[in-house]
Amino acid sequence: MKIAAITDDGKTISQHFGRAAYYLVITAEDHNIIDCEMRGKPGHSQFLGEGQEHHEDLTVQHGYGLVAEDRHTRMAEVVTDCQVLLCRGMGRGAYDSMQARGIHPVVTDIADIEQAVFAYLDGKLVDHVDRLH
Repeated sequence: MKIAAITDDGKTISQHFGRAAYYLVITAEDHNIIDCEMRGKPGHSQFLGEGQEHHEDLTVQHGYGLVAEDRHTRMAEVVTDCQVLLCRGMGRGAYDSMQARGIHPVVTDIADIEQAVFAYLDGKLVDHVDRLH
């Protein structure tokens, strides 16, 4: 199983999905971490330089619409081989977009990546959907 965690330092889960610079992709087998790989992640800092407003269409709910879907697609392309995505906060549109791609996002209150991975593997990681915005 592959689990992606959004991170800026490779040790802690970042507070916001769109702003994180990297994914730490963890491969787990038989309740053990057997591999870790840092991957670059597109995010808000790259998208600002594209000349498109963050809130493209006021008639579409924030995090949805063509521009948001394009951005979510680019963020997801890096981890299409992962089944789970760990974060500590994200927008509802990104959350729904990851689910639609078969990636199970989990919004956790655990900052330490290794602790969160083992909590997930133990079936004890709570998905704090109340932290979606």
